[in-house]
Amino acid sequence: MTDRKLSPETTIFITGASRGIGLAIATRAAQDGVNVAFVAKTAEPHPRLEGTVYTAAADIEEAGGSALPLVGDIRDDEIVVSAVRQTVEQFGGIDILVNNASAINLSGTLDLDMKRYDLMQDINTRGTFVVSKACLPFLKESANPHILTMSPPLNLNPAWFRSHVAYTIAKYGMSMCTLGMAEEFRADGVGVNSLWPRTTIATAAVQNLLGGDAAMSMTRRPSIVADAAHAIFTRDAADTTGNFFIDEDVLREEGVVDFGQYQFGPNAKLQTDIFLDDAFLEES
Repeated sequence: MTDRKLSPETTIFITGASRGIGLAIATRAAQDGVNVAFVAKTAEPHPRLEGTVYTAAADIEEAGGSALPLVGDIRDDEIVVSAVRQTVEQFGGIDILVNNASAINLSGTLDLDMKRYDLMQDINTRGTFVVSKACLPFLKESANPHILTMSPPLNLNPAWFRSHVAYTIAKYGMSMCTLGMAEEFRADGVGVNSLWPRTTIATAAVQNLLGGDAAMSMTRRPSIVADAAHAIFTRDAADTTGNFFIDEDVLREEGVVDFGQYQFGPNAKLQTDIFLDDAFLEES
């Protein structure tokens, strides 16, 4: 891995960082002593979801960063604007935005009620747009501003639309924000990119929604996405924009050859993540 580090003065704003990939990205960055503000909904312990905004803040500070936990729902425009304002008041600006918050439901068209359809569109596509919009005036003032959105490459293989068109629309909407904003803010030097894992990642969504222990055995740890995100953050934003990065590819570029360190379960056959056309990968 590269030995490049973020400046301790760096401020990162993350959505949905109370657990999983968002928290992993936050704690990896915190090792460089940065400021991490994050907005998430979980204020009280949940029986099926590990962690709250407050336990996440403790993890960030233990890793070496300064944490600003903000309880809120990014579907509410006023909450988003308030969270961004509090971050700027606390830390003086925003240098990196991570659009991590996302909702998933893989139901087909006839089985999906509109409430859940709206939830995915509001959190995924609209949430990415509104949080980016709120942060961009401050990002444009940063010396090395990045927006990194956890969304996939725009793969138009009909297989990814057939079974769960609503979820695909919601995730691809996030990716289209990357595509559009990268061009819109290229002249401002804002690096706007997406990042997606090569394999499924050991998260609550996989455990609770996508197959339980059997599915978890074919995953990698969230740390692989966090290490890839950190590598992107330390690149020159002006020269790093409009990309749909895959975590493994980023790390190979950084010289990583041992991916066994990221393996979560004992199953050497890894499940390729949704929206990527590979079937299974053998662990390397």
